[in-house]
Formats: sequence, C-alpha cells, structure tokens
Amino acid sequence: MCEHCLARRSFLAFTGSALAAAVLRPAQVNAADDMTTVTADQALTRLKQGNARFVESPKLCALDLANARESVAEAQAPWATILSCSDSRVPPELLFGGIGVGELFVARNAGNMADMATMGTVEYGAGPLGAPLIVVLGHDGCGAAKAACEVVEKNATFPGSIGPMVDAIVPVARAMRGKPGDFVDNVVRESAKQTAEKIRKSPVVSSLVSSGKVKVVAARYDLGSGMVEYIA
Repeated sequence: MCEHCLARRSFLAFTGSALAAAVLRPAQVNAADDMTTVTADQALTRLKQGNARFVESPKLCALDLANARESVAEAQAPWATILSCSDSRVPPELLFGGIGVGELFVARNAGNMADMATMGTVEYGAGPLGAPLIVVLGHDGCGAAKAACEVVEKNATFPGSIGPMVDAIVPVARAMRGKPGDFVDNVVRESAKQTAEKIRKSPVVSSLVSSGKVKVVAARYDLGSGMVEYIA
C-alpha cells in the first residue's frame, strides 16, 4: 500500500463521514442508459474541490482502486472529459484530487491541441459517453508552446512529426508576440481558449452546448503551486 493511502484514515477522520462519502462514492450512473447523471456544473465543482485537496493535502488518497476497477469493468460513465498536455507533470486524475478509474475521459497530447483524433475522442466523450463537462487544460512552461514561440522568434525548426505538431500552435504564438506579459504563458492561455472554442463549434459538441447538456471550459495548471485556474 502506498504512503498516500496510509493517510486515508486520518483524512476520513478530519473531513467527517458525510464529506468522505461524497469523495469516495462512485460517479452517479443512470442505469437506463449507463450515462452519468452528474451535471456540468456539478462536474466542475468536483474538479475544483479535487484540485483544492491536491493543493492543500497532497498526501491524502481517497482511492479504493480494486473496488473501483470492478465497478466499471462492464461499462463507463465518466462525468468529465479532460484534454490536457502530455507533460509528465500534468496527470489529470491526480491533480484533480486523486480521481479514480471510470471518472474522467482523458485525451492527452503535447500542447493539448484538438487535432482530428483528439477531437473525435472529445466528441465521443461528450456524445456516446455523455460526459457533461469538457476541460481544455494548458499549463505553464509548456514545451509545445515554447517551441511555437521559438518558431516565431527564431525561425526554429524541429525534426520528424514534431514540426507539424508545433505548427498548429504557431498562429497563436504570432498573435501573442509583443503582448504584455510572458510570451510563452500568453500562448498557453490563448491556445487553451482557442481550442475550447474550436471544441464548442464541433458538429457533435455544439448541439450539446446549445441544449445545455455540455459545458466547455479552458483552464491553466500551475506546475509550482498545483492550482488549476479557469480562464474561459
């Protein structure tokens, strides 16, 4: 057992049985169609509360992985879709408070971009799986954003498929060049906002957004503090 899980008993004593039940219970599932009954606002609140636990009490673990794995073996009903960077320091399940299996539908790539495969993944999470919340999660110090800035400032080139990957962020870097503030961080924020807007306009997601069934938000994770800031 990991040292994080050893702290679980003190965590339960500190938070009380009511909050503990809220943290530990599986995502609510609609038995009729195997989709979550969690709303977008409820999902966003869960993510915010989980991130607060991650920041304030990072040693606490509220996972019962064996039971959780068994409970979702036959079907999944995630209550949020997270599009995040592949950066090894940005694991969504952990930074949102130790969320267990079957809770988040996650797509990750360098720069958290919505290319065709990723867009299809996000659409599948919102459509067939019924996840009501989509979060595009950028982070400070993003290598892909830095590379795009280097293309703009230094005409840098990158080998293999890295170049075309970075090219997707270059228009944002061009638009942010010379703006007040940190160049790379401005690109991180604006790229997350533009990707969220692109997802909102998806033929699958747009109708769900219009009907109020799905919410799309952009966010930025701070590597140092562990905090997630919602920016659009």
